[in-house]
Amino acid sequence: QAQFVESGGGLVQPGGSLTLSCAVSGFDFSTVAMSWYRQALGKERELVAGIRMVGSDTNYDDSVRGRFTISRDNSKNTLYLQMNSLKPEDTARYYCNAGWRTPLWSSWGQGTQVTVSS
Repeated sequence: QAQFVESGGGLVQPGGSLTLSCAVSGFDFSTVAMSWYRQALGKERELVAGIRMVGSDTNYDDSVRGRFTISRDNSKNTLYLQMNSLKPEDTARYYCNAGWRTPLWSSWGQGTQVTVSS
């Protein structure tokens, strides 16, 4: 059973930075693409960024491209999301899952809340 444990969220002022982490267990992390998603209050969950198995290929939603960087450490079974120049519209609960553009697992972690506000 796949397990995702997201961490690193918090309250940050506009223009600030945060780095999210996602610790993964229950499957072979190094053999699958991984992605970050987010869900704002009252909205559908949306794809934010994805990364291939060895990190050589990434994709980003237009709303975060140039500000967010996805990365992974296969030796630690951990996925990261470096978020810079944060905006109030980035406020959401952030989740990770396996897969490229489509989540592979129906189970989700608890996510980590990011709130961007002055």
